[in-house]
Amino acid sequence: MLKTIFPSKSHEDGRPSKWNFLLTICSGLILALIVGLVLLAPLLEHLVIGEASKIDLFNRHKGPSLKHFLGTDELGRDLLLRLLYAGRTSLLVGIISALLTALIGVIIGLSAGYYGGWVDSVLMRFTDSVIALPILPLLIVLAATDLTKLGLPQNLGKSPEAALYRIIFIISLVGWTTVARLTRASVISLREQEFVLAAKSHGASTLRVMFGHILPNSISPILVATTLTVGNVILLESVLSFLGLGIQPPTPTWGNMLTNAQDVIFETPMAAVWPGLLIFLTVISINLLGDSAKSTLDPKNMN
Repeated sequence: MLKTIFPSKSHEDGRPSKWNFLLTICSGLILALIVGLVLLAPLLEHLVIGEASKIDLFNRHKGPSLKHFLGTDELGRDLLLRLLYAGRTSLLVGIISALLTALIGVIIGLSAGYYGGWVDSVLMRFTDSVIALPILPLLIVLAATDLTKLGLPQNLGKSPEAALYRIIFIISLVGWTTVARLTRASVISLREQEFVLAAKSHGASTLRVMFGHILPNSISPILVATTLTVGNVILLESVLSFLGLGIQPPTPTWGNMLTNAQDVIFETPMAAVWPGLLIFLTVISINLLGDSAKSTLDPKNMN
């Protein structure tokens, strides 16, 4: 999709064009700006604006001003600070889920590729089964599950932290398949290489060969897949929160801010525009950086 929107033009020797280089720089700057503002949200709240969660019913649906740079929401809360705190949650879910999916995918792909035989067959058929699942309906069903009916105490099952960890767990449970397949393909191409055979001949253990010799040489596709997963996870979390099945208010996320904006779209239309725009910019920047990393780390372009 990205190649359709932003056509990839490369030199004949495989190096990225100036257009792609500038696009990568712009994506990096946009992402760095978003992450920097998100991380500085508590400082901005303390020094400039005030409490992000402070309700002021006398200042509902206000437009931009010196006190509220993007205006206020339906409860009179500062919209800019709500967006930044929502970004902290959405990015946290995206990064942690991507790391967990990478960990699961690496373990499964490394085991399948290295051992081969029946181990490879079982693990890859299991991977194919997960790929065949309808992901969004499955996520909706799992997200709608009442944790208190599974034995968790009421105060824990209904807490914002429980909702956050549940979304991370659910996405990690089904999002590892791409990393697993990429890792397996890379391991299969490396396991008979001379440096691996030399390590075995020197008495290196299986775990040392797998994690000390093969995995470091397979890291490029894993890094690229993990980077792209962050953007996909942010989208999934936003969809679930938009449907009311993700992280619930008062904990803000870009997805549940879009949900709340539906009811006040005529009074405060920008309350829907800003979170949607931040989701778009963050996801497109991450995906463009991941695509750039793929080109940079491609062995064909590293000479």
